[in-house]
Amino acid sequence: MKKIINTKNAPAPIGPYSQAVLKGNMLYTSGQIALDPETGELVLGDIKTETKLVMENLKAVLTEAGMTFENVLKTSIFISDMKHFGSINEVYATYFNEATAPARETVEVANLPKYVNVEISMIASL
Repeated sequence: MKKIINTKNAPAPIGPYSQAVLKGNMLYTSGQIALDPETGELVLGDIKTETKLVMENLKAVLTEAGMTFENVLKTSIFISDMKHFGSINEVYATYFNEATAPARETVEVANLPKYVNVEISMIASL
């Protein structure tokens, strides 16, 4: 059976999906964007601030599932403009040990929900 993971420390879903699903020892997170979990408002501005909030939202979901970034096996990063890659990567790198960092892809897309600049999802395992 799957277990739905939901925490008030990350933004509530804005559609028919869950923050994450745990199946066995595998966790699949939905993509997180820079929504403030307390206000539900977008936090846009500079890309580093936006990326940090995305990572903090993912951290809250991982924590609710009893995991940390050390449990992450793979991430998917969707960005609105590849020119932001370096800045996003700089913030992203502070959440992982380079020697054990997860697999990852980074893809530039035409648009993201609410026209944000970055969305990140993860797959993790206990």
